[in-house]
Amino acid sequence: MPLLSIKNLCTQFKTENGCTTAVNSISFDVQAGETIGIVGESGSGKSVTALSVMRLIQNNLGKIADGEIFYEIKNGAQIDLLKLPENEMRKFRGNEMAMIFQEPMTSLNPVFTCANQVSEAIMLHQHVSKKIAEQKTIEWFEKVKLPNPKNIFEKYPHQLSGGQKQRVMIAMAMCCQPRLLIADEPTTALDVTVQANILTLMKELQQQHQMSMIFISHDLGVVAEIADRIVVMYKGNIVEQGLVQEIFESPKHSYTKGLLACRPPILKRLKRLPVMSDFLQEDGKGKIFSSPEIKIGNSFSESENEISMQEMDERLKHLVQQKKILEVKNLVVQFPTKRNWLGKPLEFTNAVNDVSFDVHQGETLGLVGESGCGKTTLGKTILGLQEAKSGEIIFDGKNILQLSGNDLIAVRKRLQIIFQDPYSSLNPRMTVGAAIQEPMQVHGLFANKIERFEKTISLLEKVNLNPEHYHLYPHEFSGGQRQRIAIARALAVNPEFIICDESVSALDTSVQAQVLNLLTNLRYEFGFSYIFISHDLSVVNFMSDRIMVMNKGAMEEIDSASEVYLHPKSSYTKSLIAAIPQGKRLSTVENENS
Repeated sequence: MPLLSIKNLCTQFKTENGCTTAVNSISFDVQAGETIGIVGESGSGKSVTALSVMRLIQNNLGKIADGEIFYEIKNGAQIDLLKLPENEMRKFRGNEMAMIFQEPMTSLNPVFTCANQVSEAIMLHQHVSKKIAEQKTIEWFEKVKLPNPKNIFEKYPHQLSGGQKQRVMIAMAMCCQPRLLIADEPTTALDVTVQANILTLMKELQQQHQMSMIFISHDLGVVAEIADRIVVMYKGNIVEQGLVQEIFESPKHSYTKGLLACRPPILKRLKRLPVMSDFLQEDGKGKIFSSPEIKIGNSFSESENEISMQEMDERLKHLVQQKKILEVKNLVVQFPTKRNWLGKPLEFTNAVNDVSFDVHQGETLGLVGESGCGKTTLGKTILGLQEAKSGEIIFDGKNILQLSGNDLIAVRKRLQIIFQDPYSSLNPRMTVGAAIQEPMQVHGLFANKIERFEKTISLLEKVNLNPEHYHLYPHEFSGGQRQRIAIARALAVNPEFIICDESVSALDTSVQAQVLNLLTNLRYEFGFSYIFISHDLSVVNFMSDRIMVMNKGAMEEIDSASEVYLHPKSSYTKSLIAAIPQGKRLSTVENENS
């Protein structure tokens, strides 16, 4: 008998155009001690399914229109969670089932210490004193392997790193030892090494407490690390479900094939990443069907899509013969860590510590490392947005650090940046057209409004958006579309050098593939030079000619992408590569069978 059995679940939401079905009559079971992975793109219904199980759908926005959710209580009987009164359901949340949300910073209360929030859950569900609850909180902080638990006990969420906040969320969810844990994208925004540690920790805790788990992600590679079975969702429907090995080795549905193919491969380089439209299409009524011919490119076959080592070596030899468009020499950037009572800095830390490298015309330099290694600080300093302590940044023969006024503005026009979160970097009160035109006006490009309008329409089409999008606002677009808008805005001033700062890390795998293909095409069309910043080595490997690895502000190593990826010299680089999700559980099964 399963611990959780979902039968014909249907969840709907109210919209301006009527009622929309977010989860459409889905059914699956979760056995005791089993991990079910739910995968799919944004909007597929993954999170809504989890919220429906927890009965957290807000009544004023949506409703569970139909279905049954049976849960096996400890005496062996089954109850329908959808028929429980709200006061009874509250007893199940936390005690019997718990949930880890995607973004810990918005899930943790910023005005309470981390310990206060965990001990509150213990006191509420276990009815113990505050002193005992605090002792249990420290014990759980130790179990989730937080450094110096007694020190973190008094800290607030903003004082912790992303990985530490996620560990606090795990402690809060696990502290009452639930029989079912629902983890909603718990590792999406984390570095690959932190992600690997979190996955290992969750698996260890599951085995220790004989717990069942629903693990939600858009990344099949991550799910393969932890799940026993996979449920694939698309637009509210389950299109396929089965054992991890079955899904990876012989996916049946075209959508599943697309999810597997869109991720940059580990051991080879492609000219173009497959996208979802290569695997499925829709008719006018939204019904999906397989593309008549599975293709990897518009004009070349799958074998022609792969780049050989010889081709990569020849391209790199050609690039190093081009002029150096950027030279960074012995760059040091410091931040104060201690001030006196007047605010004068007393102690400093080197965010960028004596870093030197160069970028050739038309080259893409990948910049990788964990959060806090100095990647973004380096990018901002190159753009003149962050003051440097010492060193040189020479762009096309001019030291940016010595420029000011109009000279600095002129250089900034040639250097652009695409930020990680396009929603926060776009003005919500400006239409897309106005946002793209603004840098043209600032730099005095084109003779009049008509020419700027025509250029804007051309840029929208260049990034695969439509002219009618000109008058819409940022909130009316998906994440992938907003990133395309940010790219169009960066292109508006005809730059020569673009810094991409984690510009695809928050996107679904299939949307990520579209944006990476777009950036690659623009590089070949306009001859851009890129610095591509990311913590994801597989993405950087697809994009880059050379890769530079940073750790704690310093450069660990720099070499061709293939050399860094296949023959890393630094132990730190080796740890980054080892942490990339590769379906390790699957390969373990294959090795055992062989």
